[in-house]
Amino acid sequence: MNTIPVGASRRDFLWQSGGGLGGIALASMLGQAKGNGAQGTHHPAKAKRVIQLFMAGAASQVDLFDYKPELFKRHGQPSDLKGKIEAFQDGLGPWLRPIWDFAPKGQCGKMLAEVVSPLGKVVDEMAFVHNMTGKTGIHSQATYLQATGFQNPGFPGMGCWVSYGLGSLNQNLPTFVVLPDHRGYASNGTKNWDNAFLPGQHQGTILRPGTPSPLPDLFPRNVDTVEFSGSEKEARALLGKSDRIFASSRLDDSRIDSRIRSYELAAAMQLAAPEAMDLSKETKITQELYGIQPVGTPFPKEINLPEEADAMGRKCLVARRLLERGVRFVQIWSGCDNGFPRRNWDSHEDISRDHGPLAGGMAVAVAGLLADLKQRGMLEDTVILWTTEFGRLPCSQGGKGRDHNPYGFTSWMAGGGIRGGISVGPSDDFGLAPAEPAKATQVYDLHATILHLLGLDHTRLTFRANGVDRRLTDVHGKVMSEILA
Repeated sequence: MNTIPVGASRRDFLWQSGGGLGGIALASMLGQAKGNGAQGTHHPAKAKRVIQLFMAGAASQVDLFDYKPELFKRHGQPSDLKGKIEAFQDGLGPWLRPIWDFAPKGQCGKMLAEVVSPLGKVVDEMAFVHNMTGKTGIHSQATYLQATGFQNPGFPGMGCWVSYGLGSLNQNLPTFVVLPDHRGYASNGTKNWDNAFLPGQHQGTILRPGTPSPLPDLFPRNVDTVEFSGSEKEARALLGKSDRIFASSRLDDSRIDSRIRSYELAAAMQLAAPEAMDLSKETKITQELYGIQPVGTPFPKEINLPEEADAMGRKCLVARRLLERGVRFVQIWSGCDNGFPRRNWDSHEDISRDHGPLAGGMAVAVAGLLADLKQRGMLEDTVILWTTEFGRLPCSQGGKGRDHNPYGFTSWMAGGGIRGGISVGPSDDFGLAPAEPAKATQVYDLHATILHLLGLDHTRLTFRANGVDRRLTDVHGKVMSEILA
């Protein structure tokens, strides 16, 4: 029997299996069983889907999750950071105490900042990793690293790898969906979820909850849909026929297959996507759980729910609905490109002003998401990852802000296969860097752990590109056994 290499196309498979109708039938059965040509699991999975929450701009670990009493004690004193520290904007002022007070939450007694206190309701489901470390203080490169496993463009996003490895659970919706910030894209834009060298069907599909056209160009504009329905099918059939003729002379070009699949998926999504994003089907109690306000209704002044909760809540609730319908990987972004006042977590000038609404809204929405998933029995097979590209320095910048800190920051995980209510990998007394540098956690370890929970061995999930067997974790990564249930 011939060996089929990982990353081989369907045409390669048919050629090596003898071709003909028998080969086509076998390929079809394999595609249905493994999800459109997916590679399949390497070991029993504890989860089958992922939500990645990305705080774009660099969220401050010491102001949200990593409680450091020493900063309260030394507030205003000259900072004496050890080792070689490169401040992105010379933000090496005096020690700056956490902007918000901390208090213990949950049965585990986790110290959380007051601004993210809504997460206290679900903190016993969460595993915090406080010794994260990066490679750069440049937003674009650090964002690529967290999103794709590489600092440079040209590599697939994590959701693309999951799609490639596991395939689809629903032929009417994409496998990998991206819900960007409602104001725009973060650093690198769409390259954070591009398929790169993987087949085109694995790239992220952008949806925008709460907008008149959540999926741009899904429906024709200014066209009578009744008149158009017949011609639309004929047009798709003609395009498909034309592409297949074109593909017959270009057997190694996977883009043609991807284009044909995009026609088929778009047609299926015309019914499936609007239904999945219709939040009117959700009860008022559920919408309030996520911090969502009725359209056109301002937040009551006596209720401390920032408008960020509504925007983030809509994305989180849509994410749950997508997971219910078979989407494998949903990426939710908080924060976009720089503006003034800040529209992301890059709080150089004023942590309270910028982090306050973002963190408060995120906490309400994400607490609602975890609680909702748990009550529906979905949290046990859904992995939640909260991350950011790097952290912020424990000293001040301009009195109220903080500069970039790639040396140490916090991520957390929850859900399927994760041991909740714990904190691992302590940082030093000031939250600057890992307490034990040799045991620092890198993004490769997070990625390896998520793939492991999905039943995938990160060293075996590969795709040959330009003569190299590429993988999400490059040549690094270890499964974080200490946070596994």
